[in-house]
Amino acid sequence: MRQLARIHVIFSGSVQGVGFRFVSERIAVRLNLTGFVKNLLDGTVEVVCEGNKSELEVFLKKIAETMAGYISDFHVDWEPACNKFTSFEISF
Repeated sequence: MRQLARIHVIFSGSVQGVGFRFVSERIAVRLNLTGFVKNLLDGTVEVVCEGNKSELEVFLKKIAETMAGYISDFHVDWEPACNKFTSFEISF
């Protein structure tokens, strides 16, 4: 049974200007997740993502592996899915 969920993640470190948003988008699309990724003014990157809980866990693992050299820390809030998104996009 699919268990839908939503994650709100803030990544910190040297996460801007290194392709972080594009990598996030590519991984999310491959996993059929919806939501967005965007740079924040304080130098962090925000991700809001919805989908099957197991795919969200894979998303977090793949981001952590792929961008390990750039991420110094991240905070994840798990929330109920609200089905607000129809795709995954890079927000500017």
